[in-house]
Amino acid sequence: ANAAAVLYLSNYEGFGLPVLEAMRCGAPVIASNAAAVRETAGDAAVIVDPRDTRAVAAAMAAVLNDREKARELRERGVRRASEFSWQRTARETHAVYVEALARYQGARTGSR
Repeated sequence: ANAAAVLYLSNYEGFGLPVLEAMRCGAPVIASNAAAVRETAGDAAVIVDPRDTRAVAAAMAAVLNDREKARELRERGVRRASEFSWQRTARETHAVYVEALARYQGARTGSR
């Protein structure tokens, strides 16, 4: 929670849970532009190409030197993280399984 910033520069990520964990704690996040990470972070993180060291350094400098930017990222991050919950994950996963089962049963009977 007291971090000046959290850097999450993964080249590949299945979801980006560490980004949400950092946001939930109120840390400003600088994250990679990997698709899943970018989608998870939304507009609540500074997104950079993890292979571009100058972009990473510029993002770090911006967050560390601009208190207003850091404050804004902290606030947006907490709001963004609150959009995700294990209850929501369970509901949406259940809905996908129900739909998949219905499609499977429809395909077996020849209907949709």
